[in-house]
Amino acid sequence: MNLANLGLSGLFAAQQRMQVAGHNLNNVDTEGYNRQTVLSQTAGAVGTSAGYIGRGVQAVTVQRSYDNFLYQQLVRSRTAGAALVSYGNEISQLDNLFSDRTVGISPAIQKFFEGIQAVASAPADSAARQELLGRAESLATQINDATAYMNRVSENINTQLSTTVTQINSYLERINDVNNQIVRAKGTTPGHEPNDLLDQREQLVAELSQLVDVRTVEQNGRISVTTVGGQLLLGADKVYPLHAVKSAQDPERVVVAYTSSFDAQGQEVKSELRDTSLKGGTLGGLLQFRQESLDPTINSLGRLALGLANSVNALHEQGIDLQGNPGKAFFSIGGPKVIGNANNSSSAQSPAVSISDVNQLQGRDYRLEYDGTDYKLVDLTTGVQHAIDPSQPTVIDGVSIDVSGMTGGQAGDSWLIQPTRNAGSSLAVEIKNPQDIAAAAAGTGTANGDIALKLAELQNQKVLGQGSLSLNDAYSQIVNRVAVQTQQNGSAAKAQAKLIQQNFAAQQSVSGVNQDEEYIKLERYQEQYRAASRLIDISSKMFDTLLALRA
Repeated sequence: MNLANLGLSGLFAAQQRMQVAGHNLNNVDTEGYNRQTVLSQTAGAVGTSAGYIGRGVQAVTVQRSYDNFLYQQLVRSRTAGAALVSYGNEISQLDNLFSDRTVGISPAIQKFFEGIQAVASAPADSAARQELLGRAESLATQINDATAYMNRVSENINTQLSTTVTQINSYLERINDVNNQIVRAKGTTPGHEPNDLLDQREQLVAELSQLVDVRTVEQNGRISVTTVGGQLLLGADKVYPLHAVKSAQDPERVVVAYTSSFDAQGQEVKSELRDTSLKGGTLGGLLQFRQESLDPTINSLGRLALGLANSVNALHEQGIDLQGNPGKAFFSIGGPKVIGNANNSSSAQSPAVSISDVNQLQGRDYRLEYDGTDYKLVDLTTGVQHAIDPSQPTVIDGVSIDVSGMTGGQAGDSWLIQPTRNAGSSLAVEIKNPQDIAAAAAGTGTANGDIALKLAELQNQKVLGQGSLSLNDAYSQIVNRVAVQTQQNGSAAKAQAKLIQQNFAAQQSVSGVNQDEEYIKLERYQEQYRAASRLIDISSKMFDTLLALRA
């Protein structure tokens, strides 16, 4: 090994080190980049009579500073953080809707009962009666508007779910493309890792994980991707995209589905995924908010509206108006909503469903299922199943379900039952003329206010929650639940943000680029390059000297 070759090996090694250091500096702000270093080793030695003489240095490969455990920790924490942010953005809207108790439903309830009290004090006063109708209209409008607002939030959730699913599919296609590039690169340069491509792939997976929590497994240079529930999204060289579709159970709700098979015409058959099988990220946060906050709040407000309408109507219909006529329903309100599954047999009929006892309502949704022989009712909140009597109405949680007249059903048919979902949006005041207010008790004269007094007492009577809640209590329960969920989410989001910072710092301590460190390395590598060049120069001069001696 002569000095020239020693110098060349040093030049090549120093040059590669400088190139990698420069590459590090150029990517100091590149998201997902892992610092790279040249792995070098001695080129060996040649045995001589004077001993073994070294042959210089050689670069083995370029490796990245990477710790899979730290990377996974960071990705998982960001996935959870994205879910909390997504949930928080939505729950804050409900909190803003219900948090101010000086306006909205709570003061409207108070003013309504104050109006009733005024009529009870002066039953013949037309001004008091007119004021009561105005306050009743205001209360109904407040409940209608709050429900309409939450329905708009629900529609926005549908839109966001569709957008998020499209983004997920895009990431899957990009990950698959990088998979292919990595396989080709490894085939072109066996024994060396395509570090930049690996960084790109892991960054794509990290960004995908902020949309939905996924798991990855590497095999033969490729990674496969599944949801935490086990649904395959990317395997081998094929993407299995998700779909945002209208729920067969509830067409007003968008759900996530996958292609389960193909029909005889080659069309995709899409099967819905359970919301609980999709965790984390923006998608998981949206689904969790809808299930844990939005739906229960709409149902609870509907239960409040039903409690108001039924309790007021029951008393008002016992009274007598100023014309001596029996009282009519003060409020009108919609009944339970029953939706047949889109996959039901075409001849299947729907059950007859009605409210039998408002006080027993739980503010939850149910699914009626038919197995070809028997019917059962599933509580969609608790999962509890109830047997249904096929010969007569069955009352569960204040809801009467009658399947005795149903025909044409087949095994697998189901119906979604929402006892209170539409109540908040359908509440309306039926009394339009002040003289139609039935404030008097029968047989006491039209100017009597006994019924109005009883109506006023409803404000504090436990008409909901199995005798545990007044109308004010029921509304306070809604407000408090939303406030607690908002506070819990905010606290969890702050804690998660700190955890993300800690995990990022730990990951960067191993994989991050330190500019000062790279500058120092460049200086050192430059000196190595100069030294190697000097060896070549010395070798050249020695060769010239030898030629001169021969001459």
